[in-house]
Order: sequence, then C-alpha cells, then structure tokens
Amino acid sequence: MKSNKFKLIAVALVCAVVSVNCDNNDSDNNAAVNVDFSGTFVQQDQMARPAINTVFIAAGQPKDDFNAAIPSMMGAKYQSIFQSRLLALNAGYTTNALGQTAPQLTGLLATDVLNVDKTKKTTFFDGTNILTGRALADDVIDVELLLIFGGPMGTSNATLTSDHVNSNDKAFGVSFPYLATAW
Repeated sequence: MKSNKFKLIAVALVCAVVSVNCDNNDSDNNAAVNVDFSGTFVQQDQMARPAINTVFIAAGQPKDDFNAAIPSMMGAKYQSIFQSRLLALNAGYTTNALGQTAPQLTGLLATDVLNVDKTKKTTFFDGTNILTGRALADDVIDVELLLIFGGPMGTSNATLTSDHVNSNDKAFGVSFPYLATAW
C-alpha cells in the first residue's frame, strides 16, 4: 500500500513536469502591446505596519472596509475597535514602553500609514525614535509585541514580547535594492 502511494506521487510529478511547456519566447508576435488602464481600481490591502491590520481587524467585511478606507479617516473610525481588541488581547494593559495609554496607542495604530521623519534616524523603533520610517533590519513584529504586551517598562510578559526571529535568514546587500536574493 505504501509503495503504491509513492508510485502515484511519482507518476503525478512526472505528468506535471511533462505537461508544463516553458520557453524563453515571450513574444506573441504582436508588435504593439495594447495596455488598457481604464476602469475602476480598488485598494485591496493596508499593511503599512505589518500584522496590525491582521491582529486588530476581523476577517471578512470589516477587514475589506478597513483595507479600502482612506488613511486620514481611519483613526476616527477604527480607534475604538482597535482599543477593544487591544484590551481583549492584554486585559492588564495600562501603558506601554512609550508611556502610551490604550487610547493613545490604538489611535496611532488605527491609522495604518508608515510615518517618515526626514530629520531623525529611519526606524520603526530603536528605544528612542518611534515610527520615523522603517529600515530593512527593523524587527517590526517584536516592536509591536513589545508595545502591546511589554507594559510600562517593556519587560512584562517576556514570553509575549518577541517572535524570536532576530534577523533575516540572509544578509542584506550593500547596494540597491539591498534585499538578499530569494535563493
């Protein structure tokens, strides 16, 4: 029985490889490519701050509404939703390592934009600067966990303040685009 499963998998893989026809010829013999940009376009996702949308907005229509929202309108509409979710995640929340109360933190997070301050170091949070941009090596998830679960000193709930992924699996490059190759 076990060898039959392996044979079936092997046959399926061979069939898949044989049926794929790839070549380097991207030409469809069409000298002029007609690109049509007419129509209505809809924003599909807000992710300036990774995981915030995922954690604080419920799936389905609420998430669709949030993703389509105009950023300048987000804070007023979603701050209370974010706050109730924050307090559901951390019922003991008082202030975070930045001294922010629940309304202050959730007011900041509910407007899902990536702030940039050209006069300060670019960082998501480095202990002093917060949300002045985002550098490639910034550990965004750890910062978010620290602000949600770390308490006033950033030391509360130690097991909840890090995802324990402390660096990229490959070094960043020294020239643009700086990202490591996928493989």
